[in-house]
Amino acid sequence: MLNARAIAEEQMDAEGLDPLVYAAVLADLAKVNTFTMARRPTLTFLSQIKAQLKPVKILDVGFGDGDMLRGIAVWGAQRGVAVELVGIDLNPNSAPAARAATPERHAIDYRAGDYADLAGQGWDIVLSSLVAHHMSHAQLVAFLKFMEAEARLGWHINDLHRHGFAYLGYPLLARIMGWHRIVREDGQLSIARSYRPAEWAPILLEAGIEGAHVIRQFPFRLCVNNIR
Repeated sequence: MLNARAIAEEQMDAEGLDPLVYAAVLADLAKVNTFTMARRPTLTFLSQIKAQLKPVKILDVGFGDGDMLRGIAVWGAQRGVAVELVGIDLNPNSAPAARAATPERHAIDYRAGDYADLAGQGWDIVLSSLVAHHMSHAQLVAFLKFMEAEARLGWHINDLHRHGFAYLGYPLLARIMGWHRIVREDGQLSIARSYRPAEWAPILLEAGIEGAHVIRQFPFRLCVNNIR
């Protein structure tokens, strides 16, 4: 079981999904992220970046509900770290859903489009959370190359670990918590589509990246990053 990555498409990625359903799915995914401490690995990574005198310009690729960017906004405010936060998401329904969920005090720029169009815009840090497993192999290699070329201070991928216990246990947790049906079903598929630690080395090699770290973090997270 789970010896190879699943390649089936997830329901939330389907074109034509009702925007209201999509927003409900994103809202419940944010709840999943809170319950599973999904933002912690990214915030830990940010804490390892050397403090800057100027605002740190951060790009979050595939922001979904925007909960990671909101978490970073709070993190920066608590530590006195000035941050300029920009999110980009291919799904045009993500931006309105994220804006609706974001308090006005958080100055976050949510955009719809392709991250590749943002090359050369002076990013200090490039992040993604729960996005890598949605990409094809070629897309992931291209994304790694983008991050390596564009992130002045470092980049971080926060994703799932393809693990049997998580795969079998998640549907039960999701049902107990009453999360949206698509969140229940896509969540298990996401685990099956994610990577194991040893699978990252050849991908990084193909992208021409040296010195990156592959880190397992509780619970069932597999992160990849490179700090300058």
